[in-house]
Amino acid sequence: MAKAESLNEPVNEKLDDYSLSRVPETDRRHWFGIATMRFGQMSALSQFLLGATLGFGMSFWQSFWALTLGAVILEIVSIFVGIAGMKEGLSTTMLIRWTGFGRFGSVLVSLVVAISLVGWFGVQNQVFADGLNQLLGGPIWAWSIVTGILVTLVVIYGFLSMGFTAYITVPLFMLIAFISIGRALGHYSLGHLVSMHAPGSVLTLGAGASMVAGGFITGAIISPDMTRYNRSVGDVIKQTVLGITLGEYLIGLIGVLLAHAMKSSNVITIVMSTSGVVGTVVLVTATLKINDWNLYSSSLGIVNLFDVVFKKRVSRVGVTILFGALGTLLSVLGILNQFEGFLSLLGVAVPPVGGIMVVEYFCIRRYKDELARSREQGVLPDTYESWNPITLICWIGAFVVGEFVKWGIPSINSLVVAAVAYFVLSKLVNRNRMVTFGSVDTKELANE
Repeated sequence: MAKAESLNEPVNEKLDDYSLSRVPETDRRHWFGIATMRFGQMSALSQFLLGATLGFGMSFWQSFWALTLGAVILEIVSIFVGIAGMKEGLSTTMLIRWTGFGRFGSVLVSLVVAISLVGWFGVQNQVFADGLNQLLGGPIWAWSIVTGILVTLVVIYGFLSMGFTAYITVPLFMLIAFISIGRALGHYSLGHLVSMHAPGSVLTLGAGASMVAGGFITGAIISPDMTRYNRSVGDVIKQTVLGITLGEYLIGLIGVLLAHAMKSSNVITIVMSTSGVVGTVVLVTATLKINDWNLYSSSLGIVNLFDVVFKKRVSRVGVTILFGALGTLLSVLGILNQFEGFLSLLGVAVPPVGGIMVVEYFCIRRYKDELARSREQGVLPDTYESWNPITLICWIGAFVVGEFVKWGIPSINSLVVAAVAYFVLSKLVNRNRMVTFGSVDTKELANE
């Protein structure tokens, strides 16, 4: 457990993107800029691929309803978790100390989030490199190094540079997307594409919605990493609805229509056929808009882990460089294809975190007074629990349900089960005043 000075120390906090403290009101940002970054997460190669996959296996209207159901789920989760992050000005892995997980839970979540996101960083980096290899030739390992360094450099400079990256890549991505669909409509009428049957193996609505919601649920859970820079609840809602809705519908449905037009789910082939090499380069490089967030949030998790476990403050920049190099190395070695199954497993393990956070913060509210007092002073609460057995029970139970119950959407099943179980057990233990198991006093630790 870190000493109190490391939790509330103001020195160089802005340069370190407030990785271990609250984002002050003076450094909050306009919602539209953050919405652009949220939309940037959605308007990436992976989202285009999702739309094309849906379109290859579903009709247009089936794809529309799959995107709608998935988007609504993601928006609800993102908004509630995001509001908590905005109010407290804390990143996800910091906020969970006071939302049901305590010290040891914070360590576990930080580790799971870091492994999951650095893994996805490596996977996306390999996709990035493969795309450039197809377009420009050259060894894939060399492109993996180049693309890994590029994304790492963006993340080193933190929230501000990631915003600038989104401002540049989002308009270019949208231009290419509209050029692609415009050229496709030169050969087919919109009505024809909308009325077409699935050109490939049929997907069910449930399977399609699972792909939409499951594909971004971890991104929804780590919303506080982004919303801690928002100024109000309204800003969180506006940026989330705008970013996710536009991303799912605009990019997703363009992918659906192009899959119908080209009768293929291969995104690179589709874009090469409709917008040429330049369009494909833009589309592939757009991957960095989501990959920078993978690396950013994993670095925040590791900073928190070191603070809790080793009582040591480490630089977010240093962690970013280390994990950027690790993810790049994994993509160079090509072992991430075997890692994807493990990442899918984490896709069921991470959602319960969001369910427990939301129930604790908005319903159980054991730290309501401590959070309010410290929020007014711009510091962190003085105490938090060492561990909470109710959280552990609910987390394990939700994971089992998500992994082995085949009905519905696994990631959403695990989230809902965790939320309901945590609420019920918390009420039963001590009638809405659940005992604190092993409270940690950071003031005492400061004197160690």
